[in-house]
Order: sequence, then structure tokens, then C-alpha cells
Amino acid sequence: MKILKLITLVTILLTSVNFTNAQNSKNMTDKQEVIEVMKSYKNALQNLTTKGTFELFSEDSEVFESGGVEGSYAHYIKHHLGPELGHFKSFTFSDYEIDVKVDAPYAFTTETYIYTIALNPNDKGNSRTIKKKGVATSILKKMDGKWKIIKTHSSSRNKK
Repeated sequence: MKILKLITLVTILLTSVNFTNAQNSKNMTDKQEVIEVMKSYKNALQNLTTKGTFELFSEDSEVFESGGVEGSYAHYIKHHLGPELGHFKSFTFSDYEIDVKVDAPYAFTTETYIYTIALNPNDKGNSRTIKKKGVATSILKKMDGKWKIIKTHSSSRNKK
């Protein structure tokens, strides 16, 4: 009788450990996928393009930037970021860090970074460089097996 109880207890313990390990493995995979989405977006900006970025956002996404409501990602690209990219000579991120918390089907990210934008020369041949410390928080949702950004908010301040 004691042996049967012991076998039952060990079986329950091993099952729960295996389930926990499977969940942790799944969370790590989701976390890596979320990081890849966020890095793909950052890399596109550094390449001064929006090509391939629309698939990273949900159709009804919401973008907020430095106290402003920018609308959907498509609207943001058409009326804000897209035209700005044409004035940039370069856009680079440094000191980039990302923190991801997954609570499926949602994921929550916080990115911190320093960005440097070198503007193309103006009509007089003068150019300017902008360097700021930034932070962005995003909410992603797993839709049809893919992580999509549904909300993102970024802000920046002068680098000290």
C-alpha cells in the first residue's frame, strides 16, 4: 500500500514537473518570437524603410508617440514616420535593451535605447544630428500563430 502511494506521488510530481518545463519552454519560444518582431521593426527603421513592417502590426493597431495619438500604424507611416524617413541620412539605435513579459495570448515589451538621427543637408547644405534617449512600450497579441503589435507608445528626451 505504501509503495502504491509512493509511486502515485512520484508520478504526479514528475507529471507536474514535465508540464512546468513544457510551459517554460513555450514561454521562452514566445519570448524569442516577440523579441524578433520588435527587432525587425527597429532594424527596418535603421535601414530607413518601412518595407516588411506592416506585417508586424495588427490592422487596427494604435500608435502613440511623445504625447500624441498617431492612429493606426498605416496612418502613422503615411502621415508621420514615412515622410520623416525621407529627410534622414541615418537613424541608428545604441544601448538597446528589451524586456519581454509573455502572458499569452498577449506580450508586453519595454525597450530602452539612445537614438541618433542624422538629417540630410538642407538647401543651404547644413545638416543636423539629433541624439535622444528613448523608451517604448508595446503590447503584442498572438493572432493566427504570429505575434502582432497592437499598441505601441514611444517617447524621448534629450540625452544627458
